[in-house]
Amino acid sequence: MSLLAEITHRCPLSCPYCSNPLELERKAQELSTESWKRVLNEAAELGILQVHFSGGEPMARPDLPELIAHARSLNLYTNLITSGVLLTDEAMDILDKAGLDHIQLSFQDSRAKEADMMSGFTNVQPRKLEAAKRIHRAGLPLTLNFILHRGNIEQLPDMFDLARELKAIRVEMANVQYYGWALENRAALLPSLPQLEAAQIIIDRELAKGGLAIDYVTPDYYATRPKPCMGGWGRRFLNISPSGRVLPCHAAETIPDLVFDNVEEKPLKEIWENGSAFQLFRGTEWMPEPCASCDRKEIDWGGCRCQALALTGKAQNTDPVCSLSPHHNIIEKALSEANEEQETSLIYRRFRTS
Repeated sequence: MSLLAEITHRCPLSCPYCSNPLELERKAQELSTESWKRVLNEAAELGILQVHFSGGEPMARPDLPELIAHARSLNLYTNLITSGVLLTDEAMDILDKAGLDHIQLSFQDSRAKEADMMSGFTNVQPRKLEAAKRIHRAGLPLTLNFILHRGNIEQLPDMFDLARELKAIRVEMANVQYYGWALENRAALLPSLPQLEAAQIIIDRELAKGGLAIDYVTPDYYATRPKPCMGGWGRRFLNISPSGRVLPCHAAETIPDLVFDNVEEKPLKEIWENGSAFQLFRGTEWMPEPCASCDRKEIDWGGCRCQALALTGKAQNTDPVCSLSPHHNIIEKALSEANEEQETSLIYRRFRTS
């Protein structure tokens, strides 16, 4: 259904919850404009409906409008996932004329000081607010994406107020996913149970108000059953890295010994249908117990392979989020630590701009 096109890992921000790989791909490794156009052609032929331009910060690539225009010429729905800090009046006009369908604008916080601290960038909030206004003036649908963690989840009411003020049609209250730098910073980011309980009350209240589409999912660590990560491995989504490696999910490169085919070497259709990385966890044959005999195995598809790897050391294990997993004690320990009073400093990834 969807292609996540990570056209660059370059980004002016340095968020400590970033789920990109610890070793980011450099500018010299990025696919060329013509290669991305060919990939978009192959995506449309494969039947993909949506392309999400992401990064890093996708606006760091000057050819972004050209890629959007090409995707629209193929009748692909185009979504830009951006921090907004590079979205000037001129850039907004060019993107609009290129035929962009939708923008997803990320926010670190509703408060300016805390947003600067979390993004590692000075004066980030005013830039984002101006970007949101430019998007609204252009008449493009706007989704706000707030990344929730223990340092900002109590600001939910202000976040919803900001979303309504900025005339967003949709808001994602997205709990941090603990991969990459986010896993390194888990002790400082994972909310406590009282925070989660208070958040759910606020979410329910806002849902009752109506007028704003709201996406909110309980953090993995607090769920009793895993979510169907990416709708199931290799079932509905694919991800292409800046250098052209085709991945079943955003964090799949963390799994050792997997071979990821590259669009410079094989057609996208062949990779999707026959690539060894896509075949490995597609369907249910690979599942261990208790997944293999679980009546939810074609609902949650075994949960997240990258989370299983990160927490248990083996991607084939049952997602430890599941209360039936023999490794669930790992989650219980993390939650116990999150519910203790602690002072933990954040570790910031380094800037990679070249």
